[in-house]
Amino acid sequence: MRRLTLRQFRVFEAVACNLSFSRAAAELHLSQPAVSMQVKGIEAILGLPLTEQLGKKIYLTDAGREVLHASQSITARLDDLQANLAQLRGMDSGRLNIAVTTTVSAIATGILARFRARYSRVAIHLDVSNRESVLGQLAHNRIDLAIMGQVPDGLDLEATRFMDNPLVVIAPPEHPLARKKKVAIRDLAHEPFLVREAGSGTRGAMERFFADKGMELTTSMEMSSNEAIKQAVQAGLGLGILSLQTLEQELELKRLSVLNVESFPIMRHWYVVHRADKRLSPAALAFKTFVLAQSAKSGGRKHG
Repeated sequence: MRRLTLRQFRVFEAVACNLSFSRAAAELHLSQPAVSMQVKGIEAILGLPLTEQLGKKIYLTDAGREVLHASQSITARLDDLQANLAQLRGMDSGRLNIAVTTTVSAIATGILARFRARYSRVAIHLDVSNRESVLGQLAHNRIDLAIMGQVPDGLDLEATRFMDNPLVVIAPPEHPLARKKKVAIRDLAHEPFLVREAGSGTRGAMERFFADKGMELTTSMEMSSNEAIKQAVQAGLGLGILSLQTLEQELELKRLSVLNVESFPIMRHWYVVHRADKRLSPAALAFKTFVLAQSAKSGGRKHG
């Protein structure tokens, strides 16, 4: 009887996680026919279909879900093996896989640059994605660590707070509210706001804040990046709410103004996060220790 190969497991896991042959092919840097052939090879060995197509979407069959579960278990054990071997070899040949949310990318890259200066031979792979994508990578054990805000409970994650993240209201310098010494919450009721996409931690925080105040924001436009929001606010398309830590250059050049709004800033926090069952490699453990040392006075808090 033919045996399933590790390559087949990895290819099918990519298909199952993306629910798309084309996206799996792009992720693995393979052609779509090559991915389809690998999945058909598994189906031929098992004698059962692993996916089914309804309309333009594909779904996992019961057999597909069983294979995905087995694949994730196998790849997790292999990742642990690689971490153990890396520990035996020491830091010289380590590898760090990290994902960060787009809001924290500027801060994270600065931390990574300082970390790389100290551990120059550690190979680093950085992925910048939205919050839902980062959580998915953690869930599927594709990364060692993540840096993000608003860590949800119930996902078996260990999250340690390392830095405050104040969210502020921004406007173009010539906006009438920018000339006010104090802006009341009600002054924002009819102002159009530029917001991040659904699933963004920043958007969720601002929606909860205004809901608690009994207000509903007027959304003029939805955007997929903080840079796009900054540019749109500068162009006068509306107000925005972003992390103060991402505005240093715009404030220095007087392209944007921070409004002095009552009850602001909305105080959030940055966390370094990993799976609770993850055995961190020497490189990942060194990076986590390095991150926490950047702001030891912020303290820490764990979930999981």
